[in-house]
Amino acid sequence: MLHLGFVDERAEQKLAEGVWLHARLAGVARTIVGVDSSGEGVEWARAQGYEAHVVDVQSQESVAAAGLEPAEVVVAGELIEHLDAPGPFLRALHPLVTRDGVLVLTTPNAYRLLNVLAPLTGAELVHGDHTGWQSPQTLRTLLGQSGWEIEDMAYYHAPVRAVPTRLRGRERARAHLANAGRWALAAVNRPLPFWSEGIVVWARRDAAA
Repeated sequence: MLHLGFVDERAEQKLAEGVWLHARLAGVARTIVGVDSSGEGVEWARAQGYEAHVVDVQSQESVAAAGLEPAEVVVAGELIEHLDAPGPFLRALHPLVTRDGVLVLTTPNAYRLLNVLAPLTGAELVHGDHTGWQSPQTLRTLLGQSGWEIEDMAYYHAPVRAVPTRLRGRERARAHLANAGRWALAAVNRPLPFWSEGIVVWARRDAAA
């Protein structure tokens, strides 16, 4: 398995809490290799015992120079919304996926319910590093134009999280309030999945790519 953009913000804290995605994937994958553009993050991951490489996955030249073996599963979780060149990124991934392999991509949903409600308060709920939103249709178009065939698509909602015991006072109250909000959104998203928090796509290389 290749895990792209694996370092994640607050990775050290998430590892300690048992919720770092890369560590959880490592627990079920036969082999796993992390790929990220952050040299500092890659060095930290190597110190934890993980195989990791610094690669600019938006560049075909950088991907080729890394000399990575193609994998049966390539995971790009919550990554594409951070990139300024999503098309070149998807095309650069072709040699990283075996012919019968699958690309698993997740990204926030442009139509998530909070994107409708937040502007009513004069606010915009978006991560400071995000460069764009994707919807089911824009993902279909983008992947299709980049040599990928979508095999399946689904939606996800933000999970209710265990409140860390270290939190006290207002921080603990805010964590419980956030969980109440996640529970309410999940209840809405079940009958109305198109408003869910995010999108999951399973895609395979186009035979002609």
